[in-house]
Amino acid sequence: MASRRRIREPVQVYLDPADKNLLLEVARTTTLSQAEILRRGLRRIAADLLATKRPGASLNDLIGALEGAPPDLAANHDAYLYPPEDGHHQSCD
Repeated sequence: MASRRRIREPVQVYLDPADKNLLLEVARTTTLSQAEILRRGLRRIAADLLATKRPGASLNDLIGALEGAPPDLAANHDAYLYPPEDGHHQSCD
């Protein structure tokens, strides 16, 4: 089986002293190379920013999901979540 050789491209990065110290500390703590830390950071940011679905996108799936819900549920959700002592809900419309 032939070994696959990874081809990497060099990238130059300028860090201010605080970021350089942070990078060195993470490298010391994790025993990862500085390059590997930067690669993992890039991948994590890309996963967050380039996700196919943005946060909250699944809320569209909830529209109409509750059959038989009161028609004023959205406007008066607190009244349904925290009913009066007698337990009866009255529409606020």
